[in-house]
Amino acid sequence: MSPLETIQPLQWADLATLAPELTLVIAAILISVLDLLLPNKVNRNFTGVLSLAAIAVSLFFVIWKMTGMSAGADAPHAAQVVQLLGQSYRIDDFANLMKILFLSGTGLIVFMSLGSIREDEIQHKGEYYYLLLPAVLGAMIMASSGELITMYVGLELLSITSYVLAGLKKNDLKSNESAFKYLVLGSISSAFILYGMSFLYGMTGTTNVGEIGAVLAGNAANFEILLYVSFFLMLAGFGFKIAVAPFHVWAPDVYEGAPTPVTAFLAVVSKAAGFAILFRIMYNVYFQLLGGPQNNFGEDAFLAVLIVAAIAMIVGNAAALRQRNVKRLLALSGVANAGYMLVPIGVSMISIHASNFSELIFYLFAYLLMNIGAFAVVMAVSRAAGHNDVKGFAGLYYRAPYTAVAMTILLLSFAGIPLTGGFIGKVFIVLGAVQMHAYWIAAIMIVTAVISLYYYFGIIRQMYMRSDGEEREIKLTAPLGITIWVCAVATVAIGIFPNFVFQFINHFFSVSFDLFIQ
Repeated sequence: MSPLETIQPLQWADLATLAPELTLVIAAILISVLDLLLPNKVNRNFTGVLSLAAIAVSLFFVIWKMTGMSAGADAPHAAQVVQLLGQSYRIDDFANLMKILFLSGTGLIVFMSLGSIREDEIQHKGEYYYLLLPAVLGAMIMASSGELITMYVGLELLSITSYVLAGLKKNDLKSNESAFKYLVLGSISSAFILYGMSFLYGMTGTTNVGEIGAVLAGNAANFEILLYVSFFLMLAGFGFKIAVAPFHVWAPDVYEGAPTPVTAFLAVVSKAAGFAILFRIMYNVYFQLLGGPQNNFGEDAFLAVLIVAAIAMIVGNAAALRQRNVKRLLALSGVANAGYMLVPIGVSMISIHASNFSELIFYLFAYLLMNIGAFAVVMAVSRAAGHNDVKGFAGLYYRAPYTAVAMTILLLSFAGIPLTGGFIGKVFIVLGAVQMHAYWIAAIMIVTAVISLYYYFGIIRQMYMRSDGEEREIKLTAPLGITIWVCAVATVAIGIFPNFVFQFINHFFSVSFDLFIQ
């Protein structure tokens, strides 16, 4: 019997468990009503403050639940999984760690936007702030989903709000074109994912990911062709969502056309949500097929993931070499970084263990800091220069030395230079691949990382060795400046003291890893 057929009604204790999600739902409704009722002359920055408060409260509830304080526990953390609505919604440590990442990233994006958004970029600020709440809610639902229908609901909630956010520059034809492209291609990718999920349901008669893996493990040989079809359909669909080559063609246009804070959200939260759902499906469904009798599907599937990762690293870095628009450059850099983050999933074809997730979540956190900090600098520079070209950074060190230094730290982290979070993240992923004897993918990671030095150092060269004849002043609001330096300092901190981050991840996740893959 399918878990959906035995759904128990929610109890008050269940509502307390869902406090992070309910906080965002209630806040989004209230803030949108306030924005609708108040006259236009009222400054809409208050909606940003309220949205930030809602995100902070939601983050508090996640951490509170995760550390066991909600149960009044004084003992060390113990592995536990709360399953609601017929096992369709799971509150486990994997979901909680991802929610911390989603909420932290969205909070930083909202904070840096306060007082920093140009009128010509986002005309309706209230809409921008409260639309971020259902968007991050969709990401949280994706991370906690225990069955395919719930995953798809979360995916579409995130996707639809992202389409709207990407098109907020309503009077910019180029932005309208990129938003329309994002809508069309995003809808097609969602159809691919849904079609792939339908094959899994047809083969197993259930939408629960744990049950799908268990059923297929004993019958894979009977459904081998359908398994390949379902896997590659979903790989293509999720490849679009995480902007990995060869499914990345939308990213440069959308990153350039969308308002810069929205671009940061797409680069960090939307991408991380795609990895969350991909990680859960891969490990709960397809890993169960590795080494099965008379079936090579499992090995082929995870090899395909590594091939896609390799293509993303090569294409992303190669295309960025000739890019002069900094937002498009960061989009292509994101394609390459998505390839790096696929490697821990791909090497699981050899061995599955908790460190696969540790490598992924560490790099996601470092990637969050690098991107949000970099896009915050882009906001300030593009406002002064009037464009998003790399040449806008010319002479930045002489106009705003502290901002230039912070941007240098972030770019060094992107490039994988020692003493930064990006370096540690790449090193651990490479070491994980080498440990599993996947030497070829480790070699591609190293070579493409070296190639990326050219375009990252191209921006640094502009800041220190080029001159801007017009001497445009760089103006930073307090939230924007704080965000830049929080990201820069945190990037160095996790690069120098990575063990603290890994200990935090492993403390919560390693003890519940067996529960995650059940």
